[in-house]
Amino acid sequence: MTTISTDTDTGNATGFDDTQAGSMPNRVPAVTIDFWLIKLMAVTMGETAADFLAVNLGLGLTATSLLMTAILIGALYFQFSQKRYVPWSYWLAVVLISIVGTLITDNLVDNFGVSLITTTVFFTAALAATFAVWYASERTLSIHKVTTTRREAFYWLAILFTFALGTGAGDLVAEQFGLGYMATGILFGMIIASITFGYYALQLDGILAFWIAYIFTRPLGASFGDLLSQPREYGGLGLGTIVTSAIFLTVIVGIVIYMSTTGRGREQVRPT
Repeated sequence: MTTISTDTDTGNATGFDDTQAGSMPNRVPAVTIDFWLIKLMAVTMGETAADFLAVNLGLGLTATSLLMTAILIGALYFQFSQKRYVPWSYWLAVVLISIVGTLITDNLVDNFGVSLITTTVFFTAALAATFAVWYASERTLSIHKVTTTRREAFYWLAILFTFALGTGAGDLVAEQFGLGYMATGILFGMIIASITFGYYALQLDGILAFWIAYIFTRPLGASFGDLLSQPREYGGLGLGTIVTSAIFLTVIVGIVIYMSTTGRGREQVRPT
């Protein structure tokens, strides 16, 4: 079977036989349209599921955070053991890390009184430090070359910080700055559209474009999740967290089944 490996360091795509000596499976998915669709669904569900567990079920932030962190650790243990991209285990980890990332920021703000501005600045610095150490260690930040346990560890740590950062930034704009859910979603949607334009029309670096877009899909998804789930008196449509979470979970499961049956998203790369 011939596969396509896209190297964002060079911007070139090369086809080669995945049985060729020296090739290795990438442990994370290729960046495709369905990747972004399911990622947006996952972050939206992360927002509504965290609210459902903490508020609707009455578990509270602390108990919910401990429970979901324990489940996430188990999911990541299984994900790391795969040594390749397996759609259901990868996206299960993304959904769970989205929930935990939301809870981390909510705990800092609600339980410890840390301001949204401070949390946004802190997680921006934490993400930048992660990228700096990752690059110093591996000499690449390419998501097309995640072929070792160490690179995968950096990848998931960066994703955790993007979710925590996106939660803080989204809440800061929607709530503290008073833009509301709809306007905030439109704002971040426009930012993502400008990044997309920069990548395709202005030759913006692919790695930089990916990570910026990854950060801003979090507040985009969270804003529309809140818009759908929150009561009308708070600016939402009043669907509730159960209905909203169920809708997005259904879409996620459908796309994961499609990815699993078609093999879409898998890459073989030559290790560096």
